[in-house]
Amino acid sequence: MPVTLRLAVRDWDYLTPLALGDVRSPRLDLALERVGTLVSHLGREPAFDAAEMSFSRYAQMRFEGDASVVGLPNFVMRGFRHRCVITAEDSPLRSLADLAGKRIGVTGWRDSGNTWTRAALRREGVGVEDARWFAGRLTEAHPIVDRLDGFGRPGRIEAAPGERPMMELLAEGALDAVFTPFMPDGFFGPSSGFRQVVCDYRSAERDYFRAVGYVPGMHLLGIKAEVLAQHPWVAAELSELVDESQRVWLAKRRKYADTTPWIIEELTRSSRDLPADWNRSGVEANQTMIADFAAELHAQGILPRLLSPAELFPGGDELIAPQRAAA
Repeated sequence: MPVTLRLAVRDWDYLTPLALGDVRSPRLDLALERVGTLVSHLGREPAFDAAEMSFSRYAQMRFEGDASVVGLPNFVMRGFRHRCVITAEDSPLRSLADLAGKRIGVTGWRDSGNTWTRAALRREGVGVEDARWFAGRLTEAHPIVDRLDGFGRPGRIEAAPGERPMMELLAEGALDAVFTPFMPDGFFGPSSGFRQVVCDYRSAERDYFRAVGYVPGMHLLGIKAEVLAQHPWVAAELSELVDESQRVWLAKRRKYADTTPWIIEELTRSSRDLPADWNRSGVEANQTMIADFAAELHAQGILPRLLSPAELFPGGDELIAPQRAAA
């Protein structure tokens, strides 16, 4: 009889084959629930056995010795960050280096995506101390919550003035740029009034990949330790199901590319600019990326100590090795 695993994930397109049952396992019955907000602490959440997790918050758990959740080196959300820095249409800012001394809004100080974006800025000579930072909600539709998360410093890292939406502050000139996880509603309209700071972000991101060798990972899969204690093979089975769903989805996009104008050009360029295994799971395949992220968490003051990849993923690749799934 298959083991039921209650999984909470964001609504990523490549999980469609998994959600529809096109990808399945005879031993693992996935009860997949698409969530708008990540589970805050999987170890304390009775509704789920596994979930998509913030890499940054998972690292915090490992630092604190919280072993209630086992992180799998399967990075379900990856993405370049140069495209995620936006400004007003008439802004003079044209590069990440131009952000030195500027007022920058972020949707959450310790968020993994923002940590990677600050890493990209650091590569251009703009560190945390070289700008003024404001944490707040992106738009009026987002809730007012504590986005400083204990990292506030007067005059350097503060809450958005009056808890106002950062897109409003950007439009008024009270902010020079905003780090955004997703483009806000209306951004793609012909007269949104906003643009990316780096206009040719694709070239910048391609250069970034050639320099570092990876696409940054923001979210990973986590499973409750008590579930793995009872069924150790579940980690490998879940990881393979997610990877297979991604492979199936890519094949479908290539086959039905004509349903979205010019997507075939994008698929062709992506296959040329990135190696076929750019999103491969595992500690060994992602050793440099994992180590770089841990270094950024330490350098940016989010964690007081540098964690090693082995500390973050003590199970290593054995945890998701296919042979474990057959045990």
